[in-house]
Amino acid sequence: MAKLTVSLSPHFQNPVTTRVLMNDVLIALAPAVLVSLLFYGWNFFMLLMVSVATCIACEFVIENYLLGKDIPSISATCLTGVLLALNLPPAAPWWVAFLGSIAAIGIAKMCFGGLGQNIFNPAIFGRVFLLVSFPAVMTTWAAPAGWLGVDAFSGATPLAAINEGLRQGMPASQIIADNNLSGWHMLFARAGGSAGEISALALILGFVYLLVKKVIRPHIPLAILGTVVVLTSIFSLINPDQFTGPLFNLFTGGLLLGAIFMATDYVTSPMAPLGMIIYGVLIGLLTVLIRYFGSYPEGVSFAILLGNMATPLINKYCKPRRFAA
Repeated sequence: MAKLTVSLSPHFQNPVTTRVLMNDVLIALAPAVLVSLLFYGWNFFMLLMVSVATCIACEFVIENYLLGKDIPSISATCLTGVLLALNLPPAAPWWVAFLGSIAAIGIAKMCFGGLGQNIFNPAIFGRVFLLVSFPAVMTTWAAPAGWLGVDAFSGATPLAAINEGLRQGMPASQIIADNNLSGWHMLFARAGGSAGEISALALILGFVYLLVKKVIRPHIPLAILGTVVVLTSIFSLINPDQFTGPLFNLFTGGLLLGAIFMATDYVTSPMAPLGMIIYGVLIGLLTVLIRYFGSYPEGVSFAILLGNMATPLINKYCKPRRFAA
């Protein structure tokens, strides 16, 4: 008689591990990274290397020397470093990436128990930490180089240019026309800002890859982008001279980068489809309100952090079917 082997569950294991998922996200970010390297060159490469190396070193020290463990997933740590670098001004000095990486890993991630335990997205936390601590450095932008013979504008980001123009009494349409901020230009590679904002098309390509590989569900990104489109359409119809339209808001700032790659973080976002939609609508709503009425021209980072804070409450009332009572 054959012996029966008794073991603990799970009895069937999925080959899709955390490392595989994080590697897919890194692959999806490759177009944005390559375009950023093309336009910003050595300085962005330095920020990228410092950010990734510091994230790995910080987690290694904490896991090995303080907790006596190994790093559970170096791919996840690298992903935090890459996302943080894409959220930095390309002209920022190296120590900004260094300090932001320590805040992202040491505070936002490891203080809560490490991988799978953090309540805030580490890369977003690192960016907001730097923005609050070093506002002058984090709002100094470099103009991207020209692409295919087309010169990119210099100076402030599109969102900052709009805010400054509105304070001077200029209508939004005139500001957009003066800075040549058409949706077609911004879709490819036109506007300055954080390194990852250089090309909306590169981010969209990454989004398609993640959907095809089933790494993320479309609920959160589409809920965020859809909410922004609806709200900005309403505001721009009410007063087009004061409020920018949906196309401008979709392709400027960190909206695509945040909605696709950071708001969808497994740990800090809701589990159930309904919860994902509520979470996405909340982030989209907060983004529009901060952009239109806040003191900062960009609101995606703050909106995602506030959404992270609401995730436990959303999960409490929007449970996946298999966990429901």
